[in-house]
Amino acid sequence: MKRVIKPKGVGRIEIEELSVPEIRQTEVLLRAERTLISRGSEIWRRYAREEAIDPKMMGYSFAGSVVQVGSRVDDLSMGERVAALAPHAEYVALEVTNSPHKPSVVSLPDSLSAEMATFWPLATSSTLWMQQTEAKADDTMVILGQGLVGSGCMQVAKALLGCRVIVVDALQLRCDLAKELGADEVIHAGECDPVEAVKELTGGKGADIVVEAVGGRQGAKAFVQAQDMLARGGLLQVLGLYEDEPLPLDSSKIQGKRLIGGYLDPTKRPEGSDRAIQLLMDGKIGIDQMITHRFHFEEAAEAFDLLYKRLDETMAVMLTWRE
Repeated sequence: MKRVIKPKGVGRIEIEELSVPEIRQTEVLLRAERTLISRGSEIWRRYAREEAIDPKMMGYSFAGSVVQVGSRVDDLSMGERVAALAPHAEYVALEVTNSPHKPSVVSLPDSLSAEMATFWPLATSSTLWMQQTEAKADDTMVILGQGLVGSGCMQVAKALLGCRVIVVDALQLRCDLAKELGADEVIHAGECDPVEAVKELTGGKGADIVVEAVGGRQGAKAFVQAQDMLARGGLLQVLGLYEDEPLPLDSSKIQGKRLIGGYLDPTKRPEGSDRAIQLLMDGKIGIDQMITHRFHFEEAAEAFDLLYKRLDETMAVMLTWRE
């Protein structure tokens, strides 16, 4: 079998060949069909740093089928199509019974394609994060960043919460896509001051909820903007995996406001997972529009390079393991 690895050295993505893993009683053996690259965590944390990365951490958006079932696994069967929290690999031995992430693998309805199924982790997290905001129909939510996380949250918010959603991004591709996928207002941060634009769109009040979904080296700047565009009594939710510097929390700006991180309550994951699958089945998350590139898994290095060097041309990048 083959899998994607990141050895020591900045930007090193390679394909490793090794034996198919043997499973324990509480595990299943999965065979990959499609995996989705997450730019937020996999590029900055698993590509642009010097240290080697555990191959088990290389990816978490996997769709394929069950080829072997451990004796203590009761709810999965051979040949079943599944989505899983599993890395970029041809075969994966995945813990099911004692996994800290429940569910770590879910059965797929026939109507859900493998490409759609790779969005299950994103859709589940987006569902739980948006429910966590407790936004009401008359609230205004601003989402900073329209990468996969920001876009997923925007679409879930529109589908489940019904609130007004304003999005902000500095890339034309993402701004255009956000409008196509249902954002009420789109602010191009490269063409205007996003804080002033939000204030203008909210009659000077600011947003009731601001979701900061900007990762990488722009995270700190986006966090400052989030504080400035949030109304008094509002909620600031931080989802972006920022890099290089700590977030600047201004005591004078955060007074009278609420701040939460992207916490996912494990007791609510099963319900969030079910709702996410329904959203995917109902077409509430625009998978076809979000996928911009597809690569054979042997071309993983080119796929990662594309996401790192040509961000303005990319959104979701898919790896194909078998047809």
